[in-house]
Amino acid sequence: MNLSVFEFLLLALATFRLTRLIVFDKITAFLRSPFIEEVEEVEEDGTVVTYIQIKGNGIKKWVGELLSCYWCTGVWCAVLLLGLYYVWPTVMEFVIIVLAITGAAGFLESVVNRLTDF
Repeated sequence: MNLSVFEFLLLALATFRLTRLIVFDKITAFLRSPFIEEVEEVEEDGTVVTYIQIKGNGIKKWVGELLSCYWCTGVWCAVLLLGLYYVWPTVMEFVIIVLAITGAAGFLESVVNRLTDF
């Protein structure tokens, strides 16, 4: 395995985006719902805090733990993307570039939002 710096950066951004897609985005809540429950509580000051409750036992609990931890999910997303890139480079190159572009766009959007909040 010999990745260029550019390929590494693309894979890093793609892993970042895929991880956020799986762990946080509403569009994939249906994937998480059999394994975790998101419970919202309103604090005294009115802020809403979301807590994760893991469902089940055994493998179901293990998957719930995985899906509630972006560090854990990120490792498996990196393994998946890199492995598929070496097995199926033509298709995965497109997927990785799309994920990397959307990851970079999400990052830039967060920066712009922070700068405009001041």
